[in-house]
Amino acid sequence: MTRCEQGSTAAPQFSVIIPVYNDWIPLERCLRSLARQTNPPVFEVIAVDDGSAEAAPESTRSAEYPFLLTTVRQAHSGIPSARNLGIRNSKGTVLLFVDADCRLEANCLLALSEAMARAPQHDCFQLRLVGDRATLVGRAEELRLATFQRMRLEPDDRIRYLNTAGFAIRRRRVEAGEVFHPGALRGEDTLLLADLMQAGELPLFVADAVVEHSIPLSLMKCLRKDLRSVYLEGPAYDMIASRGLKIRLTQWERLRLLGSMWRVAGRDSLGRSAWFVVVIRQAFQRVASFGYRYVRRGSGRMRGQL
Repeated sequence: MTRCEQGSTAAPQFSVIIPVYNDWIPLERCLRSLARQTNPPVFEVIAVDDGSAEAAPESTRSAEYPFLLTTVRQAHSGIPSARNLGIRNSKGTVLLFVDADCRLEANCLLALSEAMARAPQHDCFQLRLVGDRATLVGRAEELRLATFQRMRLEPDDRIRYLNTAGFAIRRRRVEAGEVFHPGALRGEDTLLLADLMQAGELPLFVADAVVEHSIPLSLMKCLRKDLRSVYLEGPAYDMIASRGLKIRLTQWERLRLLGSMWRVAGRDSLGRSAWFVVVIRQAFQRVASFGYRYVRRGSGRMRGQL
């Protein structure tokens, strides 16, 4: 464990927990965005290295930030375990989870703090996610996120959506130092949403606290990552299904989502191109998901015959 101690010595209100796996360069951009926060509450940052090939570079360890930075390293165990380790090493009364490839807008922490003060009865908060519009894949992500968040928003500003690229929870809601199921290597945020739904709770959407999620990948690399993600998140969706909960969008909801995105894209050629990228990725993910379920059913039948 390494600590870089700058800034206020007051007890932190927020603990910003960032899992890292070989993405040190994006992490530095994320840390710089945290350093540029305007009038934020006192906060610390916990960067959890999930067994990266190389330890945190000297530039990260020696950089001066206006907050306490702690770097914790574990053997490669997956992002959920990394986040849970970050919780155990944190001191804030609020836990904020972001990804290394995210950047927080300058008023993000202030807006979140104010929203939490206005809603003391709520324990969970979903920050507004946007895409990096510098690339076509980023424009597609922006289109998808904006439309999806709008469609999943409830009239009371709670949202049937949870994404740990920007999610906060009060420590009083945390049990035994864990928030995420370590057996869900991907889809752990959706599994957490299922837990909250069973408890009759949904995150409160904080539209003014904005996190930009960057995707520095080509479309082909995105599709390869999507394929891997489908198979890694399968166990999480199996656990959700075993509880009798329906989290996935229905086919009709998917069509409505795509139709809404098409209208938002308008006649702009870049917008239409972004829409086609979303369709390609969605179709690819659906095919991969059907393949995963087919393999799972086949494995189940084989075990039943043994």
